[in-house]
Amino acid sequence: MIAKVWKKVLFIILIIACLFNIVNKLVHKASLEQELQSSAEYIEQQKEEI
Repeated sequence: MIAKVWKKVLFIILIIACLFNIVNKLVHKASLEQELQSSAEYIEQQKEEI
């Protein structure tokens, strides 16, 4: 009986953790423009060092 309750509680905690992770990634996702800009700056820095 107690094992079934613990299983349900841990399953609910797992679902909440997964949802929190997904929402956190969506909120802090960098835009494509920022990614391209930082990649271009990195390539330019690498060319200057050579």
